[in-house]
Amino acid sequence: MADIEATQTPLPGLEDVVPPPRGELDRHSTLRAAISAFELHMKRQGFAENTVKSFLYDLNIFTRFVGADTAIGVISTQNLKDFTRWLVHERGVPCNPKSLARRVTTLKVFFGWLAESEVLPSDPAAPLIHQPVTTPLPIVLTDDEVERMLAATQALRHGEKPDARPHLLVTLLLHTGIKKSECMNIQLGHLDFSDPSQPVLWIRYSDPRYRHKERKLRLPEWWPRVLSEYRLQYRPEKVLFPCTARNLEYVLSDVALLADLPNGLSFEMLRWTCAVRDARAGMDEESLRQKLGISKITWQETSAKLTRLLAPPL
Repeated sequence: MADIEATQTPLPGLEDVVPPPRGELDRHSTLRAAISAFELHMKRQGFAENTVKSFLYDLNIFTRFVGADTAIGVISTQNLKDFTRWLVHERGVPCNPKSLARRVTTLKVFFGWLAESEVLPSDPAAPLIHQPVTTPLPIVLTDDEVERMLAATQALRHGEKPDARPHLLVTLLLHTGIKKSECMNIQLGHLDFSDPSQPVLWIRYSDPRYRHKERKLRLPEWWPRVLSEYRLQYRPEKVLFPCTARNLEYVLSDVALLADLPNGLSFEMLRWTCAVRDARAGMDEESLRQKLGISKITWQETSAKLTRLLAPPL
């Protein structure tokens, strides 16, 4: 089955460097003022609410360590290293590897923004070593399991009581790598078949904070035929899947039983399987990141997991 390339569409994202207004900050500005400006930057750029809270929490701890009125231009790499050492050995509050990794990321994003915005002449956080936390790898389908899965859904599609929904669902997820929430929000109007040779799906978000995740994804040329069968059988009027996410999870579970998939089948498993198949087919990292709708910050961890998944078994 051919892997589908992500169509490149320039959309505003978290990674766009938007400098503070001229004169708002300089190297003599206090850490307190810089953090306030950074908070506005994150909100304007559509950072997730939890990300904003986490970054501000970490920066608040850093502020208590160096002082809120410290000029940002005098904060050195050594100060940052002293801070990470203090977190682990001197603060008196347990700081596990995952929390430490997140706080190093916070420092890198904050000072990286100041440097890229030319508020600071250089980035003092750049030399910090980011120790990624090893987490369990996601489960992906083997090529043989993918073939068994598709054989099972094709059998349902052409069975005595034809049901195109399982094949429509698994091929949609396998080719696009979209998340469960994105799948449930697809409206029929988000599907564009104006060019029969290149049917596409638009991932849309109603909340302006997540507009940076909007993107255009190609679908297989044959996919609209499966959709036509599905629409005749289920009569969706507005949304593609007028049911609950739990209903579709049951569909995937039934397919897993029919295909004898030992690890089951889930939205997340198909998302990772799509990513691995695209990477193996030669899709470059930036195209894959955009296809999956992942910010550059999150991509660091995702890319590390992909590298491990793609590595040959020992």
